[in-house]
Amino acid sequence: MAGRNQTNLKEINTSDEEAVELIANNRKKIVAEISKVIIGQEDVIDLLLIALFSKGHCLFVGVPGLAKTLLISTIANVLNLDFKRIQFTPDLMPSDITGTEILEEEHATKKRFFKFIKGPIFTNILLADEINRTSPKTQAALLQAMQEYHVSAGGASYDLALPFLVFATQNPIEQEGTYPLPEAQLDRFMFNITVDYPTFDEEIEIVKSTTSAYKPELKKILDAETILHLQSMVLRVPASEHVIKYAVSLARATRPAEETAPKFVKEWVSWGAGPRACQYLIWGAKARAILQGRFAATCDDIRALAKPILQHRIIPNFHAEAEGVDSTKIIELLLKEVKEGE
Repeated sequence: MAGRNQTNLKEINTSDEEAVELIANNRKKIVAEISKVIIGQEDVIDLLLIALFSKGHCLFVGVPGLAKTLLISTIANVLNLDFKRIQFTPDLMPSDITGTEILEEEHATKKRFFKFIKGPIFTNILLADEINRTSPKTQAALLQAMQEYHVSAGGASYDLALPFLVFATQNPIEQEGTYPLPEAQLDRFMFNITVDYPTFDEEIEIVKSTTSAYKPELKKILDAETILHLQSMVLRVPASEHVIKYAVSLARATRPAEETAPKFVKEWVSWGAGPRACQYLIWGAKARAILQGRFAATCDDIRALAKPILQHRIIPNFHAEAEGVDSTKIIELLLKEVKEGE
């Protein structure tokens, strides 16, 4: 049953136009399957799919009980990917994530040897729950693997399964005893996604669906091999010089030391976005275009992704905090200030 719903590589090894149409159709199927379990959160689902095809990790910020874990596990299920969850705690060690070596003995020869036992990071989608509750040392071990796609232990290197994505969560309340991620480490996440409370009607539907005996049956839409192929297709999506210049201009406008930065940036911002933000804006724009059935990224795609890509890369100063201005407000002003073609 599941096999008949899955897209395989033979189907997408066609012309680029046919492949784009097929990807857009699969996006609709994926969203339809997820909607059997998740009520609302359409924008969050879209960003997750864009991150998936852009090879980008995501950081979620939202209060407990908003179905973040359920959403991510459901996406992994629909995409036929391996999924693991780690609850981050102050006593969590790097080896609890990456794996550890144990001493074993061969029964026949009595010879002893070390064997590497892989940790939960060896999966396709890893949910790092409350990442700010563990020590910087453990955070660093995870972030290094996110960047390099391998784990080192006992002088050997072990490659992670691909595709590999980390979806980390942070709880905006109960900040006592936490270790906030430094700005340099936040930069490794493509998106910073704010998960809001559902609307009144959505909450009614959530209560109805979660308090009944009905359990939806989910169809498998893609698989790991097909997703890797689609990720490579995203890189082939064209982005014109005009679009790239707009993305770079937007990111550079966040830097207070930049000569052409707007006056409000110089007044309110301590540090702005680095070059990685420009890369993610273009990667994300290409993925958004192809998921919507278009084979070219546009400036509208850049604007649509500016907030989740830039908000954790703009550090407001004490003047901004005193005036109640946050990075989201600064991005809104930047989108009005920075024009295409400048």
